[in-house]
Amino acid sequence: MSRLRPQDAEARAQRALGADFSEALARGLGVISAFDEQRRQMTLSDVARAVDLPRATVRRSLATLVALGYLEADGRMFRLTPRILKLAIAYLSSDPVPAILQPVCERLCRQVGASCSVAVRDGEEAVMIARAVPARPASVGLGVGYRLPVFCSALGRVLASTMSDAELDAFLAQLKPVRFTRQTVVTKPDIRRLILDVRKKGYALADQEAEIGIRSIAVPLVRFDGRVVAALNIGVQPEQVSAKTMIADYLPLLLKEAAALKERLV
Repeated sequence: MSRLRPQDAEARAQRALGADFSEALARGLGVISAFDEQRRQMTLSDVARAVDLPRATVRRSLATLVALGYLEADGRMFRLTPRILKLAIAYLSSDPVPAILQPVCERLCRQVGASCSVAVRDGEEAVMIARAVPARPASVGLGVGYRLPVFCSALGRVLASTMSDAELDAFLAQLKPVRFTRQTVVTKPDIRRLILDVRKKGYALADQEAEIGIRSIAVPLVRFDGRVVAALNIGVQPEQVSAKTMIADYLPLLLKEAAALKERLV
């Protein structure tokens, strides 16, 4: 069977998404998402390569985003503006979950003197929606909006453990594991085993797999109807707290908070 031309394959994919799918909006959001920590500013050509779209298409998206104030142009370079935060604020203010969970993170942070975060799954990444870090010692990681890979982080494995077997099969089938550290587990059978282990134990412990210098333990946050809506973790520097101590001392604290939150999460 002959292969579809790229433009024909794209047209078929769009039809599958339905007549109401907005290609222009999707491309604009793709342009926004192309900017990250490694690509803080880019030329038109850089963006076109990043999103794999024609320069003319990207030029229209960039011009629109500049006109709306989400991007700014400095000569040939484009960068995001603070207005982009309005998109994040819209989510944080419309969803009551982050507002409920931020005080929990701050309380745990004060109690154990370590970072505490809540994350939800976005595809192959766990995205932090609430976070608290101690002033001393130096905080580990970043704040709200920070992303971690699902397959090798404690937060991510908790979230992945809630998938059905079919969903997990599909997730692993398209996953391309990256070795972030020497301790990252990258073989798919082992990744599956670790995720399924979370189902049995009710928690995940990841030791410097997603990032050097971070040992993390996480538990699921279950709402009133039994559905898992997020994951809650405590993260430390390995030299501060052993894995054994995290399970013995920190896990009960996380489970206690999770139980108290069940009726408040809707």
